[in-house]
Amino acid sequence: MPTTLTLKNIPDEVYDRLKKAAEAHRRSLNREAVVCLETVLLPTKMSSSDRLARARQLRAGLGTQFHVRDIDALKGQGRP
Repeated sequence: MPTTLTLKNIPDEVYDRLKKAAEAHRRSLNREAVVCLETVLLPTKMSSSDRLARARQLRAGLGTQFHVRDIDALKGQGRP
């Protein structure tokens, strides 16, 4: 069952960042605070296969293919 929590003496910088995040995500301040707390206190545990699938999904969304040989060549540029 949800519980009510009142926060006092929130630093101005924290409040401002929370407010901006809430606006960016189109959430109330309360909902944004709950999401932030859940993210920190209840992190999701991903299996290595799920993490790899997510990485592949993100890479596919880049629209550019990165090949190992290209990455290795770029890493070597400017090195003795």
